[in-house]
Amino acid sequence: MSRNPPGEEQGPGPLWSEPGTLLEHVAVAVLGMDDEDRICYWGPGARRLFGYEAADVLTEPAATLFPAAPTDGTSAAQRLAERGRSLGYWRVRMPALHQDGTVFDCGFRVFPVTDHTGRSVIVGLASRGDELDRVKTNLAFLDALFETCPIGLVMLDEDLRFVHLNQALADMDGASIADHIGRRVDDFMITSDEGAYQRMLRAVADEGRPVVSALVVLRTPGRPDRDQVRSVSFFPLSQAGDTRPGLGGLLVDVTDREQALVEAAAGRQRLAMLDRATARIGTTLDVDVTARELVEAAVPEFADASVVEIVEWMDEPEVFDPDQPLVTRRIASGTSLPPPAPELVGGVEHVTYPPGSTIHEMVTTGLPVRVPVDEAFTTRTVVHRARSRLLLDSGLTNLLIAPLIARGTVQGITMFGRSAARPAFTEQDLGLAGELASRAALCLDNARLYSQVQEIALTLQRALLPTALATSPALRIAHRYLPASHLTEVGGDWYDVIDLPGGRVALVVGDVMGHGVPAAAAMGRLRITTKALARQNLEPDDLLTELDACALEAGIEFATCLYISYDPGTGRARIANAGHPPPLVREPNGTVRVLDHVSGVPLGVGGFRFDTREIELREGDTLALYTDGLIEARGKDIDVGIGTLCEQLAVAEGTLEETADDIIAHLLPATPTDDTVLVLAQISPAKGP
Repeated sequence: MSRNPPGEEQGPGPLWSEPGTLLEHVAVAVLGMDDEDRICYWGPGARRLFGYEAADVLTEPAATLFPAAPTDGTSAAQRLAERGRSLGYWRVRMPALHQDGTVFDCGFRVFPVTDHTGRSVIVGLASRGDELDRVKTNLAFLDALFETCPIGLVMLDEDLRFVHLNQALADMDGASIADHIGRRVDDFMITSDEGAYQRMLRAVADEGRPVVSALVVLRTPGRPDRDQVRSVSFFPLSQAGDTRPGLGGLLVDVTDREQALVEAAAGRQRLAMLDRATARIGTTLDVDVTARELVEAAVPEFADASVVEIVEWMDEPEVFDPDQPLVTRRIASGTSLPPPAPELVGGVEHVTYPPGSTIHEMVTTGLPVRVPVDEAFTTRTVVHRARSRLLLDSGLTNLLIAPLIARGTVQGITMFGRSAARPAFTEQDLGLAGELASRAALCLDNARLYSQVQEIALTLQRALLPTALATSPALRIAHRYLPASHLTEVGGDWYDVIDLPGGRVALVVGDVMGHGVPAAAAMGRLRITTKALARQNLEPDDLLTELDACALEAGIEFATCLYISYDPGTGRARIANAGHPPPLVREPNGTVRVLDHVSGVPLGVGGFRFDTREIELREGDTLALYTDGLIEARGKDIDVGIGTLCEQLAVAEGTLEETADDIIAHLLPATPTDDTVLVLAQISPAKGP
């Protein structure tokens, strides 16, 4: 252990105070005594505490630092050295003497060390007693404050992570102190303020502006079923001396005092959920999709489980008889609970409710009901014992059941269930469920009516399309009709192959503008009329003229039609076109021609002539007739679609049927948005008369 040269202070010795620690607030003197109890080390802190310069005390007896000892007693310096050597560490409070002659209370800690020469030295650490008492009192107060204060106390770092908190705040959050340390505030705060609380804390940390008594409504992961109102105050720690940057905070649970605020927040949450659900439900005219959207809107935000069921009415009209069992079909379900809850909500398709069940009660009144999941409920409502046991074991403790009412009739029911981890449904929840069910019922009814109309239109269309095409030894025919996806209305596409007098054959494709039953009916009328006119041996242009007049009389405003009459004896084909996409001819060598020189106005316009053009077809040539569903795509020019069809036709290999399949596979999406017709007619060897 080296000595400072007389009159000169050096940097920190073997012991010093680290910046930012409590030692900065308590002057600590470091001194050393040799085996003769003389001062052999004198640190800067010793000079400040005792008033002596190093040159004045080095090699002097350590007794200089203490009042005179009794004549018959051991000096204080001797006692410090003796106890330090014998005990290895000794702590004591005793009077000390300042250079100016004043005596002050001083706390000492002494212990032996060995210097680089192997000599034993007693090191002493000394501080004023009043300063030690002050720090001790402050620490004791802070410890007691954090341990017993009923107000939540917290220290956050600059990233808003927990550094220190008391038990009161941990209890508010429903998680232990240890679970908080190192985690961010937003891990323990569930708010509906769109981030305002986080922004407030960030502003305190970044800008140093304190916040006093701000009210915050929140939930915590530890108490997800309870809205809390807290009065919070935060202040920057970076302004308190050299403390680490961050925040200090005081949080008080004022939920009881601010119950109106809690209820208002809950009301806002219910309205926000209703808005979100309204935006999500009814995005399509598909019954099953709409039901799934209702379940997804409710789980897990509003409930732990949900199902949607459609009533299977036995007879028309749809009249409910409370004395008869009620049969429903479950079309959507979902749950966030573990097994066996998924089996409960998803393990059945048809459900039968006996007379007198809670469901009958709800359907009779048309009002939502709340019921506990208990033996009494399952006995009244669940027919099968196994399903009853499954419900009791599912974890659901209460249900909210709401009718799906549209056009004054109960179309179905929706059920919401909660487990014991959440509060039971309230009167306000009944209102929310009723709103959800009402909006969903309207969407479901629209979807159901649409599905019925779609089915009627599709049935009509299929009935009016040919079940078997005319056959001719002169032509090999492959044909495809693909209705649009079930989410799109039925169109008015049609086609036919007709035997004509003299061994000739007519090929025809058409498309009525519009969708649904009107388009299907108009298509059927045009197809039947075309077949009748074709057998009168009319020229193609005359046939389209008559067909145009028929369309005008029937009020068909817009329809296209392509008519081709082929004579195998001459190899000639006569063509007339009423606004339809042009036919294609593929030659045996792969060359594809677009017959776009044959065109005309659509049917139903009236007042325009149609032309007949003639082309020659050779053995092996293939005619391709189609509707616009094959070549049109959103955002793509029709000429691009025709070009793609030409490319596919040019590289076609295999049979005519395989070619048709390849074209459909390459040109149509997985879910077509329009009806599509494709007719391929390949010329066979000519036959003489």
